[in-house]
Amino acid sequence: MSTPDRLIEATRELLWERGYVGTSPKAIQQQAGAGQGSMYHHFAGKPDLALTAIRRTASQMRETVGQLFDGPGTAYERISAYLLRERDVLRGCPVGRLTMDPDVIASDELRAPVDETIGWLRGRLTEIVQEGLEQGEFTRPLIPEDVAATIVATVQGGYVLARASGSTDAFDAGARGLLSLLAPGDTAA
Repeated sequence: MSTPDRLIEATRELLWERGYVGTSPKAIQQQAGAGQGSMYHHFAGKPDLALTAIRRTASQMRETVGQLFDGPGTAYERISAYLLRERDVLRGCPVGRLTMDPDVIASDELRAPVDETIGWLRGRLTEIVQEGLEQGEFTRPLIPEDVAATIVATVQGGYVLARASGSTDAFDAGARGLLSLLAPGDTAA
């Protein structure tokens, strides 16, 4: 792996673990096995490196989730694949956690890839729910945008509850509960 890639990957991990303030240039350099000169040769500074790392995290999330959304199956099956996919629940979402970082939120530039990714996720889920409605898979009246927002909120809230309790139970229960509400053929009001 090249030095810039090692620096980006180290920054991604540290942002996920410690947040922006807790990610010092020294910690990045140590984790990447790179010197200060290498870091500043490839990046203008911590904000530039953090932005690159956040963009890579967001891109990789869109790629991973996009494969599930574009995969085979019904709308319900693709939503289920997203909700039940393997993830490190107790670490939280590497993109979602950035929304709780005051330094990321205070910076329009650092916040932009986070906002774009969450918007992309909601948009894709909206499309899938709409597809399920058009195919007659969902028999209740659903508002696709609202369902998409509920899915994102359930996942992000599930991460928070799991981290708070030190157990994946809350995340898993939220995913199962949401899937039971979306189950095709359910005519309960």
